[in-house]
Amino acid sequence: MAQQRALPQSKETLLQSYNKRLKDDVKSIMDNFTEIIKTAKIEDETQVSRATQGEQDNYEMHVRAANIVRAGESLMKLVSDLKQFLILNDFPSVNEAIDQRNQQLRALREECDRKLVALRDEVSIDLYELEEEYYSSSSSLCEANDLPLCEAYWRLDLDTDSADGLSVPLPAPPEPSAGPLQAAAPAHSHAGGPGPTEHA
Repeated sequence: MAQQRALPQSKETLLQSYNKRLKDDVKSIMDNFTEIIKTAKIEDETQVSRATQGEQDNYEMHVRAANIVRAGESLMKLVSDLKQFLILNDFPSVNEAIDQRNQQLRALREECDRKLVALRDEVSIDLYELEEEYYSSSSSLCEANDLPLCEAYWRLDLDTDSADGLSVPLPAPPEPSAGPLQAAAPAHSHAGGPGPTEHA
């Protein structure tokens, strides 16, 4: 509890110091710039010579310009410190940014889910139509390739058996022990008349 109470006090003290730095730097810039403007005013002649007065005014202007630059750098450092303070300690803003990002991502996820569901429905409808077209064309052709594997082989066996039953047996070749063949037709000579018949 003591740490939780000390934390807001430290934040309040830090913010007060930031506010004091801001006011001091702005006041320094204004005062030094006002004095530079006053230095540019031409005064009446005094006991100090004009050359000496000019050198003094020149030196004073350089010093006050350096003070303005220092105050400006302090303001830039203050801006950096404020940014760091907000990043490290502004938890409500950080949580709000996280919640907004979560809502954006959730909406994007829901949109993607809707698109995926619509795409799935379109693909399912197209696939169903393609299957109907495929099976209707297959049933009209009645090809064996469209049948199940076992039925295709069964039909192939039936066709083979029927082809074997309708085939005519070939004549057997002659026996080698049947003896020499005899020529049945006589040989005729075309040069002369009928001659004797030669037997082999």
